Amino acid sequence: MDFRIHHVAISVTDMHASKAFYGELGFREVMSWAAPGGSPQIVHLKLGETLLELFRFNNYRPAPGSAAELKTDLPRVGAKHFALEVDSVEQAKDFVQDRGWATEVEIVEGKTGVRYFFIHDPSGILLEFVEDRRDIFS
Repeated sequence: MDFRIHHVAISVTDMHASKAFYGELGFREVMSWAAPGGSPQIVHLKLGETLLELFRFNNYRPAPGSAAELKTDLPRVGAKHFALEVDSVEQAKDFVQDRGWATEVEIVEGKTGVRYFFIHDPSGILLEFVEDRRDIFS
C-alpha cells in the first residue's frame, strides 16, 4: 500500500486575506464550501500535488500565546507549521520582504542541513520557507 500526503489543514481568522496571501505564493482555489449562515467555511487551495485546506469559523478561538514563536511552539505537542520549499532562500526572503509580510527576516542554517526562515501568515500561523540541497528524496 502506498501512502501520500493529501492535504494540510489550518484554521484561519480571515478567509479573504488568507486566500489572497496563499494565492501570492502560487496556491489556487479548487474547491469551496460554506455552511448555511457562512460558518464554517472550507476552501481547498492547490499547489503542485498538495492541497491546503483552510477552515474559517465565526466563533474561532485563537491559538495559545506559545504558538506565536518557534522556540515556544516546538516543545508543545501537536502540529507545528508547514514549509514551502524554494530554490533560493535569499530570493524567498526578498519576495516576503518586498510584500511587507515580514521585516528583519533571519535565514538560519538548520541542524538537519537545510537553510530556512519563518514568517507568520495573516492568521499568525508559522510558515517556513526552506532551501533543501540534501539528496534525500531520490
